[in-house]
Parts: sequence; structure tokens; C-alpha cells
Amino acid sequence: MSKLWGGRFAKGTDALVDEFNASLPFDQRLAAQDILGSQAWARGLVGAGVLTSAEADTIIAGLQQVGDELANGRFQFEPGDEDIHTAVERRLTEIVGAVGGKLHTGRSRNDQVATDFRLWLLEACDQLAEMLADLQTALVENAEANLNLPMPGYTHLQHAQPITWGHWVLSHFWPLVRDQERLAQVRQRTAVLPLGSGALAGTAFPIDRQALAAALGFAAISQNSLDGVSDRDFATDFLYTATMIGLHLSRLSEHLILFSSSEFGFVRLDDGYSTGSSLMPQKKNPDTLELTRGKSGRLLGNLVGLLTTLKGLPSSYDKDLQEDKEPVFDTFDTLSLIMPIMAGLFRTLTLRPERMAQQLEPNLLATDLADYLVKRGVPFRQAHHLVGEVVQLAENRGVPLTALTQADLQSISEEFGEGATAVFDIKASLSNRAIIGGTSPEALQIQLNAARQQIT
Repeated sequence: MSKLWGGRFAKGTDALVDEFNASLPFDQRLAAQDILGSQAWARGLVGAGVLTSAEADTIIAGLQQVGDELANGRFQFEPGDEDIHTAVERRLTEIVGAVGGKLHTGRSRNDQVATDFRLWLLEACDQLAEMLADLQTALVENAEANLNLPMPGYTHLQHAQPITWGHWVLSHFWPLVRDQERLAQVRQRTAVLPLGSGALAGTAFPIDRQALAAALGFAAISQNSLDGVSDRDFATDFLYTATMIGLHLSRLSEHLILFSSSEFGFVRLDDGYSTGSSLMPQKKNPDTLELTRGKSGRLLGNLVGLLTTLKGLPSSYDKDLQEDKEPVFDTFDTLSLIMPIMAGLFRTLTLRPERMAQQLEPNLLATDLADYLVKRGVPFRQAHHLVGEVVQLAENRGVPLTALTQADLQSISEEFGEGATAVFDIKASLSNRAIIGGTSPEALQIQLNAARQQIT
């Protein structure tokens, strides 16, 4: 088959150049979108007076047959098919004859591929949003079941203050809410129709672009034909959003890897989400979590790669833009694996409250002792210093804070009155933090209710 652009050339391209130039191995994923876009364009050409209704019906029916062949795996690609757009048009002409050659009137592959890509990404955003919502639901279910289970909280990976398992799980839920918001914004920015931009200067035929947008489910049309064919902001927005999802799941995975280790032992992963060692029979490895953590780097690489491709391009279309699809496809495929797996992992996770309880040591309550002093009128900075001396005294004696007597505390400051040691109570510490976002049972219930509202 002769190339769509071959008339100007005296000889064919080198075989290696053909291979280098071809995008069919990956852009055939746009087949369904190419059929939809071409059918809408055929209807638009009727309104523009280029096609008769009968011709358009013939082309639309032929495109439907091509789409069925592609969907059923019966489509035969030919060596001359550079990309999915060439392949579809070639097969359409085989089916309907010369009238198929009218379909490309006023349209360029530049605006055609940009339209197909956006259509594909709109569907991808919807699918990822659904997967993300299921993962959020799994986190909320897990948090609700263990909302008030005490555990140590960490800063700098050191014991800090008491929190609860539900509070910790929900701390990983809210980043996913922001991811959902970003995903919705990506969808909004993607839903701008470039079709009608032509190669770069628009089309000379009176196509109703608003009707095209409505037919294809776009919310708006591009306002500048140069920008219409060159804009890939939507692709980088998608990759950034996906990278943030990967980053959030990587952080969650890192914590669960630690929590599942022998040193922590807070959780036990289900066998279905673990692997073993080829040498050590006793091993149970958190490979699912490690791969999730590792693939976040892959997502970041896809983002940086496309940004680097785009940074030096002038306006309108350049062949560099062929590099836009593979990172987006790969990122979608990667997240489509990660998110259902993480949801399943959380739904099968076993908690070990006894191991968490072993780590609820008295030093976690040092801040509560400082708060006690503040409530007695001691300035916080002074209270902080005094409690630091209390901690040092306990460390020098090799005993926990709770082993210090009232006399020991008063040897540091008379501000430690009767009942000072009563603050050494995990449940009371949790309950005292009753503000929105805190650890009290009431605050946690409010947070849980707010989380549920995000996924309904």
C-alpha cells in the first residue's frame, strides 16, 4: 500500500526508517477511539457538504466493520501500516471502495491522533478513578474495624506519641482523596476537542466542531489550531497525577514493610500477597509491597521522560510527540495492576495488637507530662525543658518514666504536683486529643464519617 504522504517522494523510505517511524506496535491501543473519532468526522463532513448522507452511512458502516475486526482479533495488519490511523483507513477503503478516500478530507493525522489519545485517556481516567475508589474503600473498611486500636506513632522513625491504627490508616486515605481530585482535574483538561485543527492551521471546510465535541463526549473545543495539535499538557498532567498516586502507595508500602518485619511485627501479610525464598524455607517476603514501592520510580521516570521530550518543541506538531503514548500507556498499565493488588492486600491484612501493645512504652507520654505542666500555668518552653530532665533522670537510672515517684518528679521541679504520674495512661492520652483530626474516639469517628463521604 502506498503511504498517505507518498506522492511527493521519488523513492520509498529505508526499511529501518520505516521501522523507526512506525508507531503501530503501541498506538493500536487507540483503535476503538480512532473508529469513534472517524465516524464522528464522517457525520461532520455531511454537515460541511463534503459527503452525502448515503456516503457517510457507507463509511460509518465500513468503520464499524473495521472496528469489529479489530475487537475480535480478525484484523490483518499489513507491512505498510505505519500506525493505527493508516491501518484503519486502508482497511476501510478495502471494504467500501473509493468513497473511503473522502474520509480524511479536512483532517490531519495531527488532530486525529490528538483526538484519539484524549478519548483514550478520558476512559483511562474513569477506570483509574474506579480502582482508586475501591482502594480507598478498602482503607476505610480496615480503619473502621480497628479505629481505636492503640499503637505507637513515629516521627523520624522514632517513638513519638500514641496514635491508633485507624488514625494511621486514614492518614494514607486522605492523600488518595487528593489524588482523586487531581484525576478529576486531568479528566476536565483532557476533555477538550482538538479535532478540526487540521495539521496546524484549522480546516477549510465548515465543520461544526461543537457538534463533534458533543458527539464524542468532549466538554469544550480547542481555541487555537496550533495549540490544538501540539498540546500534551493533559498527558503530563496525567503522568504527574499517576506519579503522585504511586508515591503515596510507595510510602504506604514502605511502612507496611517495616510493620510486617520481625522487629515490628504489627501486621502479618496474607500468603496470597507474599512470596518465599528459593533458598530459605522460613522466609515470607513482602514482594507485593516492595514492587509497589519500586514501580513508583518507573512512574516518575515516565513523567520525567515526557517532560524532557516536550521541553524544546516549537508549536504545532513535531514527530517527537509520538513519544507521548508509551509512557502514558505504561503508567496506566502499572497502576491498573498496583491498585487492585493493594486493595486486596489491605482486605486480607492481619493485625497483631499484642505486638503493638508491647511498643506502647512510657516515653510516648512525655508530651502529656509537658501538657500537664502547661495546664498548671507553666510556659510550654519551660515545661518542655523540665520534662526533658525527667526523661534524662529515668534514662540515667535505667528505668521507664512510670517507675519515677512523685518525689523524683518534684526533685526536678515543685511544679509537678499531686497526680502528675496519672498522665501516664495511653487511653487518656488518646482521648485528650479531641479536636478535629485528633486521636480521641469522637474525633476518629468524625474523621471516619468524613472519609466515608469522600467515597460515596
